[in-house]
Amino acid sequence: MLVELLVENFAVVEQLRVRFHPGLNLLTGETGSGKSLVVDALALLFGGRASADLVRTGADRARVGGIFQIKPEDPLTRLLEDAGVEVEDGELLIEREIAAGGKSRAFAGSRPATTALLRELGAWLGDIHGQHEQQKLFAPDSQLEMLDSFAGSGALLLETASLFRAWRQAGAELAELDRSEQERLRLADLWSFQRREIEDASPQPGEDASLEDQKRVLLNLARLQEHAGAAYDALYDAAGSALARLRHARRSLEEIRRIDPRLSPLSESLSGAEIAIEETAHELRHYLGGLEGDPSRLDEVEARLAALDRLKRKYGATIEEILRFHEEVSRNVAGAESASERRDALKQQLERLAQDFETAAARLTSLRARAAEALSSLLQAELKLVGMDGTRFRVDLGRAPWSERGADRVVFLVSPNPGEELRPLDKIASGGELSRIALSLKTCTAGEGQSGGSPVLNRTLVFDEVDAGVGGGVAEMIGRRLKQLAASHQVLCVTHLPQIAGFADHHFVVEKREADGRTVATVEELRGDARTREIGRMLSGQRLTKEALRHAEQLIRSAAEPLAKSHLG
Repeated sequence: MLVELLVENFAVVEQLRVRFHPGLNLLTGETGSGKSLVVDALALLFGGRASADLVRTGADRARVGGIFQIKPEDPLTRLLEDAGVEVEDGELLIEREIAAGGKSRAFAGSRPATTALLRELGAWLGDIHGQHEQQKLFAPDSQLEMLDSFAGSGALLLETASLFRAWRQAGAELAELDRSEQERLRLADLWSFQRREIEDASPQPGEDASLEDQKRVLLNLARLQEHAGAAYDALYDAAGSALARLRHARRSLEEIRRIDPRLSPLSESLSGAEIAIEETAHELRHYLGGLEGDPSRLDEVEARLAALDRLKRKYGATIEEILRFHEEVSRNVAGAESASERRDALKQQLERLAQDFETAAARLTSLRARAAEALSSLLQAELKLVGMDGTRFRVDLGRAPWSERGADRVVFLVSPNPGEELRPLDKIASGGELSRIALSLKTCTAGEGQSGGSPVLNRTLVFDEVDAGVGGGVAEMIGRRLKQLAASHQVLCVTHLPQIAGFADHHFVVEKREADGRTVATVEELRGDARTREIGRMLSGQRLTKEALRHAEQLIRSAAEPLAKSHLG
């Protein structure tokens, strides 16, 4: 339920804060006063399209906010939890901001939100019906949606949509397999050749670096032998080698140490150096032993490096990249080899999904058929309450191509006058008749599923001049129906008829005035005599007469009388 609406720099509204109430909230005002701006602002909160034209002239941005009362048991709470939107003290704040340049931002629970989320929330929070929405009633998809709402087919509709998407996806995958069969077979030969070529070479990680080291050694064998031999002689083998001189020095220090022990540490240091030289000399001798000239080995190394270079030019700059390429083509080959099995599996899956979809769609059709009969009967009775006695209405259900909504098409057929044939809604000439049919449909389908659905109470139902083209006794009937509808829903209604305004639980007047050379729209809640004078103005025009005031008082008293009992009441 809408608790409060906040509007800033929106069209001719500079700043507005209106508190709404449960029951029937009526907005009246002179033609062009801006009554529908409240509806337009609410439409933005429900995810409607934003436009820079809505920003008040001279302002850099427009803001619209709405505070909605949310009960813990409302199904909406699950959606809010999934979206990470918090509800504080049972109230949800939704905001839209439109920059003068046309960009807009949305917020839910003071957190950034998408307009798609607002539209999803709006489906639970309320419903707006105006002259534009009457055109939507002509659309078969909208009619099907209303029938589903009445039937309470939500869970079955979700199952059907899921099956259809799976069936369509399996069909698309099968078609792609068939379409790419020739190309896949050609590529399979290439992938097999590439995999075999890499496997025949069998490259190993780091192998190229090791081979480069071996090649460098083999190409410089003479120099390595010369220098390694010289180092070995200098350290160990020659008569005046470092090791021989070091041993001579250590023996001399040993003689000194016997006389002067203070040089003992020097003798120990030379002992460590002697061990290090011996170990180095042994390593050099082992190294020299491995330096054997083998021309055939050099040829083998160079041939192996050439083979690896060929692989690198084709499959990757490094051996690691070549091995990754090998893994990829191996997967491709396996996929190509299993394509036939996949095709057979897809055909079986497609057949199974088609059968499952037909079963679910048949159940949906059966549910809709029962709901169509019930809605047809219910709506005919409803139309009597708004002055269309004798009107015949039928929901015609037929077959349609498969879709996420099943396999049905729906057409609403109406005959407003006795003796006339049933025709689609868009063939009705009278705007007043269409308005009353729209109100009756909204009453029957406003979240009150008759075939297993649960009522969605406390939604905000908005009617923008739904009384267009009617008057007199019919207007009174519409007012009574709005009053009855307000017993289970919060209703906001923009009207220009005093017969309807008399039924208001809460009456608001919208006015335009000039301030500092600018037009400003205001909304004020009326009570007592102020409300009587406004209804009197609606009856008599600008010049308020005593007769109009008496008539206004009579309308208010008459509207307060108990509503006639109906099968819906």
